[in-house]
Amino acid sequence: MLQDQHELALSTSSTEAAASFDHTILAYLKYRTDAPQHLARTFAADPEFGLAHCLAGYFAMLSYNQANVPVAAEAARTARAMTIKATARERAHVEALDAWIVGNIDRTLTIWDDIVTEHPMDVLAFRLAHFNNFWLGRREAMRASVEQVFPKWGRDMPGYGTILSCRCFANEECGHYAAAEPSGWAALEIDPADFWGIHAVAHVMEMQGRQSEGIDLLKKHERYFAEGNNMIHHIWWHRAMFHLEQREFDAVLDLYDRRFRNLASPLTQALPDLYIDVQNAASMLFRLDRQGIDVGRRWIEIADKAEQRIGDCLSAFTQPHWMMALAATRRDDVAQRMLDAMRVFGLGRGAVAQVVGTIALPISEAVLAHGRGEHARAVDLMKPILDEMYHLGGSHAQQDVPGTALSGFSNQGKSRRRRPSNARSGYGEVPKSARTSDRICRSGATVSALEPLGSSSR
Repeated sequence: MLQDQHELALSTSSTEAAASFDHTILAYLKYRTDAPQHLARTFAADPEFGLAHCLAGYFAMLSYNQANVPVAAEAARTARAMTIKATARERAHVEALDAWIVGNIDRTLTIWDDIVTEHPMDVLAFRLAHFNNFWLGRREAMRASVEQVFPKWGRDMPGYGTILSCRCFANEECGHYAAAEPSGWAALEIDPADFWGIHAVAHVMEMQGRQSEGIDLLKKHERYFAEGNNMIHHIWWHRAMFHLEQREFDAVLDLYDRRFRNLASPLTQALPDLYIDVQNAASMLFRLDRQGIDVGRRWIEIADKAEQRIGDCLSAFTQPHWMMALAATRRDDVAQRMLDAMRVFGLGRGAVAQVVGTIALPISEAVLAHGRGEHARAVDLMKPILDEMYHLGGSHAQQDVPGTALSGFSNQGKSRRRRPSNARSGYGEVPKSARTSDRICRSGATVSALEPLGSSSR
């Protein structure tokens, strides 16, 4: 039995398969476009490598696309059959995948946490848990996990930069900026093309209102972007956010068209409705609309894609973004079908179904009501869930949209209610002075009537 790059046992007899698996993991951690090619080489070297099949299932689930769930299920069946005699750790990974496929993400996270507790070097389990906790709004769980494994790692270990990047991001999301930033810079010192590290440091700068520094950071690292996957689009979105906060709207639109929503780019054409790309595009158009900027026909292609994804609620956070496009293009009938599908999905089991039914649905209803001019109703729909919105997942920067949207709904509806000053977001406060969303709203002559989620402003 061979070992991986972290001296964890692998149930393969092929040294080539083991090496290719290591390359696949590193490509996944670094958001590289060649991860599928490395995985294909792993299968070519050993078609019966069970953990590799499990990884293929993980990759399918990471698309948060219902159409890919059967692909993940097939990979899980193959992995299960091929890990009967594998290590307990590898079998646990397959069990985690099985639970994820049926919507029991809490069970999946428990298994990953157990794996990491017993095997702190299992960076795959660690990174998957970090990511999924993020999309469930469990910021303290992200931080607890990275602080648990951090003392066990060292600079000479492959993937150490990822631990540092995750440490930076988790602390930033918990509002611990002083603790966050040094880990991010340490990650970039190891690898300046560490996209999660670039992203994490950009978050700190975003939350502290350091727009010029943020732009300089991303300009400096732009030369490394060529090998990145769609994560690069999100980093460009951050660049646009910095320009937006400086009211440089022409620069924002240029970045939209050429960088993070370039419909002709190979990345976009390969995955035209990837959840993070949809979030980037819709949230930026929504922000621009609120600033009175004419966005032309840019909403239309997003709305077209939204029609094709009705009932696909695996990404709870994406649902309000689809609705923004449908509302902006006045597709009320389609929007109603999407809401109906969300209601049905929300009746299911599991944490994601609960979030869709209790958080994403009323936000989406509010977005549609606002689009219809029903501003008071939009406010009434969102008020009861303000303190629970962190469950929707996403970063403070991303959650700025549903949060600040409410201020717009309220102002237009002539409703001047204010959120209690001691209201919490669930995982600690982010100082108001650090909230760039407040600054851009004020500069646009709209002062929040119901403040966004205690800690909002990726």
